Amino acid sequence: MTSSFEGIKGLAEEIVTEGELKVLLSKEGLKKGYVGIEPSGLMHTGHLILSGMVRKLQDAGVQMDILLADWHAYINDKLGGKIEDIRVCGKYMEDAFIAMGVDAKKTKFVYASEYIGDSNYWEKVIRVSKSTSLQRVKRALTIMGRKEDEAELDSSKTLYPLMQVADIFYLNVDIAYGGMDQRKAHMLARDVAEKLCWKKPIAIHTPLLAGLQGAGKMDILEAKMSKSNPDSAIFIHDSIDDINRKLKKAFCPDKVIEGNPVIDIAKYIIFPRLGKLRITRPEKWGGNIEFSNAKEFLAKYSEGGIHPMDLKTAVAQGLGEILAPVQTYFKENPMNYEKVKRLTITR
Repeated sequence: MTSSFEGIKGLAEEIVTEGELKVLLSKEGLKKGYVGIEPSGLMHTGHLILSGMVRKLQDAGVQMDILLADWHAYINDKLGGKIEDIRVCGKYMEDAFIAMGVDAKKTKFVYASEYIGDSNYWEKVIRVSKSTSLQRVKRALTIMGRKEDEAELDSSKTLYPLMQVADIFYLNVDIAYGGMDQRKAHMLARDVAEKLCWKKPIAIHTPLLAGLQGAGKMDILEAKMSKSNPDSAIFIHDSIDDINRKLKKAFCPDKVIEGNPVIDIAKYIIFPRLGKLRITRPEKWGGNIEFSNAKEFLAKYSEGGIHPMDLKTAVAQGLGEILAPVQTYFKENPMNYEKVKRLTITR
């Protein structure tokens, strides 16, 4: 249990609470977790963090539901609000998660449309809504990349947080997992659980990757890597040439750790996936150097021991290695990817 817990903690930015997770992992029997994601387009390297945590949880004995939240994506106006296109994208995402290494035997892909007609689900939505205020629901709109005042134009937006909290209880999970942008929904679920005497979910959150142009002091909605700006993100289908091109232009200030997107990719993707980062450079600039843990690497970079361009080259090489089997998978299973490419090109 200890090694499983440490593996999860090593990828997480926050666990609410660590004590509850330790107790859960020590128990015999079924342990169930979930992560919800909107089918909304091509997947980027931020999803490598997500799939990595799913695999860590599975390695710890947790059965994972991956909720492909099609009706949630419809409310959020994704893919032009066409539910048929959203479901096509869901099938592509199933492929992508398998390609990124989740354990297919310990994964159940669930669509909201499978239970949206169940009165038991809507009973939970109503009970959740009775247990919280409209003000708190509107504050939680950040979970869908929206701001509070957007509910004034489209009241369906207020359904989204209520549905997300109800999902957790309807799926009967022990663990609710997501990026830090999902925190408000998970904390609301924990509060609702106390009020209604329902099972309180453990909440696990991983960091969000900032866009390659740099987050600066932007808020969480603006800072995370976005698919809407192709050059702000590295997609899992990008060629090594595209990866190099995008990283060469990426924000990467010398000696700066915080808010540095290239550092974040190294810290949250390269080290967890490869266990090392190799800097290749001429002898006159110090020669090649390999780091086996992020702590030593971060210390070296912060003191100026690694040039930003050398770091960018190393990160590009690491991503190329990580994404090679993903791209091989899609060469062998291209159908759903090709369908989504056609959708995203026309949007």
